[in-house]
Amino acid sequence: MARDVSDATPIGARHELIEWVASGEKPRDAWRIGTEHEKIPFYRGTHTPVAYDGEGGIRALLDGLKAETGWTPILEGNHPIGLADDAAGAAISLEPGGQFELSGAPLKSLHETAAELDRHLSAAKRVAAPFGMDFLTLGMSPQWTRAETPVMPKNRYRIMMNYMPKVGTLGLDMMLRTATVQVNLDYASEADMVRKLRVSLALQPVATALFANSPFTEGRPNGFLSMRSQIWRHTDPDRTGMFPEAFEEGFGYERYVEWVLDVPMYFVKRGGVYHDVAGASFRDLLAGRLKELPGEVATRSDWANHVSTVFPEVRLKRYLEMRGADVGPPERIVALSAFWVGLLYDEASLDAAWDLVKEWTAEEREQLRADVPRLGLKAEIAGRTVRDIARDALAFSRSGLSRRALLNGGGRDESHFLDPLDEIVASGLTPAERLLERFHGPWGGSVGPAFEECVF
Repeated sequence: MARDVSDATPIGARHELIEWVASGEKPRDAWRIGTEHEKIPFYRGTHTPVAYDGEGGIRALLDGLKAETGWTPILEGNHPIGLADDAAGAAISLEPGGQFELSGAPLKSLHETAAELDRHLSAAKRVAAPFGMDFLTLGMSPQWTRAETPVMPKNRYRIMMNYMPKVGTLGLDMMLRTATVQVNLDYASEADMVRKLRVSLALQPVATALFANSPFTEGRPNGFLSMRSQIWRHTDPDRTGMFPEAFEEGFGYERYVEWVLDVPMYFVKRGGVYHDVAGASFRDLLAGRLKELPGEVATRSDWANHVSTVFPEVRLKRYLEMRGADVGPPERIVALSAFWVGLLYDEASLDAAWDLVKEWTAEEREQLRADVPRLGLKAEIAGRTVRDIARDALAFSRSGLSRRALLNGGGRDESHFLDPLDEIVASGLTPAERLLERFHGPWGGSVGPAFEECVF
């Protein structure tokens, strides 16, 4: 979940919302890569989740990382709920069930992304080790029930948890038991944003298949390869999904703002207080007629926070956020960023990717989104398997990364970061299918070994 924004400047007119999105435009030489990942902490000795309080809890982990990194605490009341490196533009935050998230700094190259990830994981593991704590590399907690999962002390989460069961059947599982990896990428213009959004939305189920890594729930196979992705299909139809509006004629910033305005709100934050307005309309706040808060008018903070509560498979903020992948081990975290950078930051690759998907209908895209969580690379669209499409997309991405020609100290370009994904396509087996093979083989029908093998 996003860190809340603080900007009390009133919004005077609807066009300011459109300008807010448009202000994300950047020239090509200013395009950056922002990688985010979540990881589920647990105690090695007992395979149990980590609560917020206590001698070896999440709060203690944050305090230790503050001392380790010098980052500034993010507080809610007297509770540390994250850390910020404001100079670099990075942050650590807590998801509702204690998932520990790094929102990486905007970086120029994937080499820098890999180095940032290594620094973060090394620091987190050093601090966690004395507490007997480790972090899972799975897209969903494999053993604990929802009731056994702790809830972090963030008021926005309590509002969301009250609202989720009213609009979907699995929203609480999304909040408490899943973990993802995402990459944030830039655009140069409205037309560039639209083209990138359409390509990445169409191919998001392909990324879901490549990264499928959540086949267990409460100690047993759950029938899916990416249960995390399936959970999102049953979270809240008003704010999730494949966003077919992006493919309509005339789509751009204004149409996106109109869609976001129609998504029900969760909260309005004033000072340190979260006011529960779940289900209310942002249009009413914009007009100063929100009945829950008479006389209050929308601020820039309200808009930025509201945009952070819409969850299509690709989200437009003042950058594009790829949201389709389960988290995995470090090499796959960087591979996700590599996949999308190679496709979206190179003109020839972007053109080739658009040619790959442009004939797909909204119905076909939606069906693919429904099939991939269960079928993975075996799902089909327009007569082709996801495995075949992934092979093409990876080739386009690799070419794009090679053309970027950004070399590390050893003279290697960024394309080698795609190697783990090429191996998945070559085998035809998703990470989840590898895990299921182990569950039914050497793990002896137990998810216990996942707490030894599937750790950072």
